[in-house]
Amino acid sequence: MADAFLPPDIHIAHLFVVGVAVTAARAGPRPTALVGGLSVLALVAAGTERGTLTTESVLVELASLGTLGALLVVFTHLRQRRTAELCRVRSVSEAAQRVVLRPLPERAGPVSFALEYRSAEADTSIGGDLYAMARTDHATRLIVGDVRGKGLASISDTAIVLGAFHAAAHRDIALRELAAYVEDAVSWGLAEFSQGEEDAAERFVTAVMVDIPDDEPVVHVVSCGHPPPLLLRGAGVTTLRVREPAPPLGLGTVADSAYVPTTFPFHTADRLVLYTDGFTEARNAEGVFYPLAERVMAAANLASRPLVHRIAADVRQYAGGRLHDDMAMVIAQRDRAPIPP
Repeated sequence: MADAFLPPDIHIAHLFVVGVAVTAARAGPRPTALVGGLSVLALVAAGTERGTLTTESVLVELASLGTLGALLVVFTHLRQRRTAELCRVRSVSEAAQRVVLRPLPERAGPVSFALEYRSAEADTSIGGDLYAMARTDHATRLIVGDVRGKGLASISDTAIVLGAFHAAAHRDIALRELAAYVEDAVSWGLAEFSQGEEDAAERFVTAVMVDIPDDEPVVHVVSCGHPPPLLLRGAGVTTLRVREPAPPLGLGTVADSAYVPTTFPFHTADRLVLYTDGFTEARNAEGVFYPLAERVMAAANLASRPLVHRIAADVRQYAGGRLHDDMAMVIAQRDRAPIPP
């Protein structure tokens, strides 16, 4: 069409390659081959119309266009195959990650949950932060923890802690016995998969474990070197500091710790905010830490699920998008009054 309006000394047939290249960038091998074939036919038509089909210039253009089209078809075929392989690998990875870090149910017994989780590694749904829930006959138990390290490198330690918790949390044992069991299993697991004594000594997990009885308006808390939970009651926020904190998991056998729970009131409509230091250690441009308790109190009028989303968005904005650590936050709310046994 352009030849009909251009003088004979202007030849733009070499621009046919643009259509082939653009198609190859956005489509698969079949559309690329189709556009490449149409481009060659269009170049032949243009050369025939001008009477220059057999000239060296047009023959070189035809050979170049055909060769480039064939190479782009091969390229798009390889790219499509690699993309399919990547999708399969990603689906397997996501399935494996969901097995390790199981999603929380919306409700367990008289307690409902809201969750916000973010891995430091892009395109991964699990990292060094962890959470889990288990039901006993008369209580709901939670663990929120933070493995030393972040991202994919810490997944093995995350799996050890979650495996130990899931193996024992459903049993009808006291919270202190559960914490001692998890400590023993984590110490063994970290030592088993460590590379030398120095590596084993540097691997540990901070965690907080809570037990919410169905028949009492209380919550029992054991803290293993983890940031203290927040109790949200109405528009007020209270930091729940345990009386006898224990060392992080993996170091308890060294310190010969006794896991003594601290009991706090936990009434109907109260909310327990469990989190990792990815929230509290986020900094703004001036280097000031994120004031989590203040921001939670400011948004206390929101329901639990919008609240965790608001805090997650707020901390990203506070840090200017510079978040380099895993983050996990679980809000547990008692929805029903305790029922005496």
